[in-house]
Amino acid sequence: MKKRRFGLDFWSIVTIGILITFGLFLIYPLVSLFIDGFLAEETGKFTLNHFIRFFTKKYYYRSLINSLKLTACVTVCSLVIGVPLAYFMSFFKIRGKGILEILIIISMMSPNFIGAYSWILMLGRSGLVTTFLREMFGINLPSIYGFGGMLLVFSLKLYPFIYMYVSGAIKKIDVAVYEAAESLGCHGVRIVSTVVLPLVTPTAVASALMVFMNCMADFGTPALIGEGYDVLPTKIYIEFVGESGGSAHFASAMAMLMIVITATLYLLQKYYVNKKSFTMSSMRPVQPSKLSGPRNVLMHAFIYVLVAMSIIPQAVVVWTSFRKTEVQYFVEGYSLDSYRKIFSTALSSIKNTYLYCFIALIIIIVLGMLIAYLSVRRRNTVTNLIDTLAMFPYIVPGSVLGITLLLAFNGKGDPFILSGTALIIIVSLVIRRLAYTLRSSSAILYQISPSVEEAAISLGDTPLRAFVKVTAKMMMPGVVSGAVLSWITLINELSSSVMLYTASTRTMSVAIYNEVIRASYGTAAALASILTATTVISLVAFFKISGSKDVTI
Repeated sequence: MKKRRFGLDFWSIVTIGILITFGLFLIYPLVSLFIDGFLAEETGKFTLNHFIRFFTKKYYYRSLINSLKLTACVTVCSLVIGVPLAYFMSFFKIRGKGILEILIIISMMSPNFIGAYSWILMLGRSGLVTTFLREMFGINLPSIYGFGGMLLVFSLKLYPFIYMYVSGAIKKIDVAVYEAAESLGCHGVRIVSTVVLPLVTPTAVASALMVFMNCMADFGTPALIGEGYDVLPTKIYIEFVGESGGSAHFASAMAMLMIVITATLYLLQKYYVNKKSFTMSSMRPVQPSKLSGPRNVLMHAFIYVLVAMSIIPQAVVVWTSFRKTEVQYFVEGYSLDSYRKIFSTALSSIKNTYLYCFIALIIIIVLGMLIAYLSVRRRNTVTNLIDTLAMFPYIVPGSVLGITLLLAFNGKGDPFILSGTALIIIVSLVIRRLAYTLRSSSAILYQISPSVEEAAISLGDTPLRAFVKVTAKMMMPGVVSGAVLSWITLINELSSSVMLYTASTRTMSVAIYNEVIRASYGTAAALASILTATTVISLVAFFKISGSKDVTI
């Protein structure tokens, strides 16, 4: 009787390799974070003192209350803006709709902190608009700093998430449902409240969660314009890197709270959407109709003003990058001095950004394709676990991810030292931005018949060769479109990079943040303009490759 040989095929090896990768760079760091949150700073023994300290001192627990208050208000404002915008753009003919949608997407994909910086240039204490109104009309505008400023910046930055997702849901509504409601006597506001809103509510809830998590996790905007309105991400950053009595263990405990909050909300949203979701075959999608009279004027005014306010920050950044500066102040006239300065002082940041993001993108493409194949073609408990692990960092705040990597790879009894190196930034970028490429790869793989690959194997190809020669090539359109979105989010990443960088590994986002903190607005604008131009060019490439104007995950 022959003994059965134990062997592993190619995809089993890939599965084991990806599990080891996630175990080392995701699970191990998160476990390290949770352990550190329960260790005493001096003795290293188990303690709950960090949590007791947090919830008993107003200085700390106020930051959590402030974060929840801000994110809740931003989420509500984004829904109030985004849902009506999606309704108007879907049900009525809007002049310049194509350009408006592109501008909305550009405003969505640019970094939050650039928006905050732009509003400082316009509405700061010496801002363009502030100075003009004060000198010409004696009008003193409310301060852009604090809760009100953050609410404005975040709402204008994040409502496009609501708009994009709700618009997609409206496109799936069959006009027959609308006609049936009209035949039963529903018209105007009533048909919207009884038919349209219930149908798009699950999607609106899902997109609202994205807004909530983006706002909750953001570090750059509160750091620039928070000014006294403390939120949890900035408190964690100060505690972790603070030079005067900061505690890494206490910062870990606060980071744990953020993970628990975002994970809980994510699970609640998943439960709600799964319970309320429905499938609709849109044989006849809703056709936009023409509105007339004052309502048409008001609708167009609302849309144009909203989009203008959303895109103005990017325009202001580009404009100010060409203004002449003396020391740190803008003066009359225009020049290229700011660009000359950054190419002499911040060239390494520009190089680092493109180099690190390019390396991360290659890894993301390979991992995204392999994980997509495992989760679609070889579905089982293990591959489902891998798919979940790949998506989990999407709900982990960037600053928290940065802390977990530093705690896990700082050399104190850890597997190896990564802190202070370019590799730790690349690892954080890969883990944090894999989701876009993974989801687009999975989506296109569902459209490819397995029989094509099976035919290649039956003709003598190995599973690896069949995947590379056949399946991978057919997946490429979806992979590339997702990779472009990953690239855009990679070059704009700040929250994790600001925790991990050194003088030699600084990226453009970190350099812009540092320049704004130093009030070097000219050089900050020049760097931000390069980042914005890269984002716009990448979006144009995405639209060309995907043939779509929808940016979803």
